[in-house]
Amino acid sequence: MNCYTHAKLIVNDRIIPDGFLLEDKGLILEAGAMDSAPAGNVRNIDCGGLYLSPGFIDLHVHGGGGYDFMDGTEEAVIKAAKTHLRHGTTTLLPTTSASSDEDLFLAIEAFKKAKKQSAAMPCLPGLHLEGPYFSAEQKGAQNPAYIRNPEPGHYEKILEKAEGAILRWSAAPELEGALEMGRRLSSQGVLMSIGHSSATYDEVLAAVDSGYTHVTHFYSCMSSIIRRRGYRVMGIIESAYLIDSLTVEIIADGSHLPPELLRLIVKCKDNEKICLVTDSMRGADGKDGPTVLGSLKEAFPAIIEDGVAKLPDRSAFAGSVATTDRLVRVMVNKAGLPLEKAAAMMTSVPARIAGLEKKGSLLPGKDADFILFDGNIDVKKVFIAGKEISFDQ
Repeated sequence: MNCYTHAKLIVNDRIIPDGFLLEDKGLILEAGAMDSAPAGNVRNIDCGGLYLSPGFIDLHVHGGGGYDFMDGTEEAVIKAAKTHLRHGTTTLLPTTSASSDEDLFLAIEAFKKAKKQSAAMPCLPGLHLEGPYFSAEQKGAQNPAYIRNPEPGHYEKILEKAEGAILRWSAAPELEGALEMGRRLSSQGVLMSIGHSSATYDEVLAAVDSGYTHVTHFYSCMSSIIRRRGYRVMGIIESAYLIDSLTVEIIADGSHLPPELLRLIVKCKDNEKICLVTDSMRGADGKDGPTVLGSLKEAFPAIIEDGVAKLPDRSAFAGSVATTDRLVRVMVNKAGLPLEKAAAMMTSVPARIAGLEKKGSLLPGKDADFILFDGNIDVKKVFIAGKEISFDQ
């Protein structure tokens, strides 16, 4: 039984200035103020005043450390996941991109193999399929050659190949067949998310009625208010603010959304409905310079500079290179959120959105996935199931 003492404890969305956490056999037994810490037959580990937080949870991540989950190899999944683990991500959803069925199935098989790897790995509860059912005009960096409408014969084949590995799917609900897909997959426990979409308010309402509950990378690749014959028609952005049941995710890297917009989002949307995601590509945790977007087989050239990936001509962004610690840092330093609220958007909120009941908080009975970081939110130690992860190798 291990007792982590003298930590600034982030628990129940508040900070206990001098706290402890009691862990045994990979589960949290208790957490609270030091004056109630257990005595007796425990191993005390002094945290030296560092912040002790639940491990970060990333629901949308494409790669990192020079690897992309669409590379289709077990090595790519493991190396990318371990890259994010260094920055405090103890749970993540490897995310795919619009591709050929062949490449998608390779990525799914690679995920299933990597999921069995337990040594120094984040928890991989399931895949996030981003596409290929998108609006062509909101494709963003997705390959237009593979964008299509959802058809039962197609997504049922993917579900069969995945064998329960899909936890989340992003799609454009205005497409023919997308509402039927939402009803089918949400009934099977898949988190249905509105993404890369030109949907209007009425179409978003229909999507919500058909099982869509989340919005993929809020503000990016989605419709906003337009005029039709003089009448204003709301898009996804306005709908997400208005429909309280919808949760949203934001790429809070300080580049995709400027600080002023981050402040608007947290002012206008219930903070318990907002989670942070990296949406990072293979360049995450890498150096500035040339990189590629997507799988090595069908890669698009890009360049990393100013903390973000850009197209070579610098006409647009080409993906995020953020890590989860950076997102929390941006929300505190640039969006002005208290640390405990920013941390919740990276822990308890994504856990609740994705139905990860054993993750995201320091409550008794939860998995002992936690991290220690300093006042600059630089991660110092990472623990999975109560075991400290070594990054020496």
